Amino acid sequence: MPTLIDTLIQIISLLVNVFVMLVIVQFVIGLLFAFNVVNQSNQFLAQVYESINRLMEPVLRPVRNIMPQTGALDLSPLVVIVVAQIVLIVLSSIGRSL
Repeated sequence: MPTLIDTLIQIISLLVNVFVMLVIVQFVIGLLFAFNVVNQSNQFLAQVYESINRLMEPVLRPVRNIMPQTGALDLSPLVVIVVAQIVLIVLSSIGRSL
């Protein structure tokens, strides 16, 4: 029978997975715009990108401030995804030990 801690870990895992998907979508749309695969006048993609960007910017901005400038390629989403996965692994380990 699942305990309260198991349930909380599953909820956090779901939220982290949604967060990771949003970061990936933001990154891909940003690349499409950067390399002119899709024109920024495409209102649907521009609106999706802007919405996700507003949600992710508070998380990505501190990482961007810490990381060195790499030119046109922004590696902060990768760092955020790795840290989120590490947090999930630690929480799962703690949940199993309890």
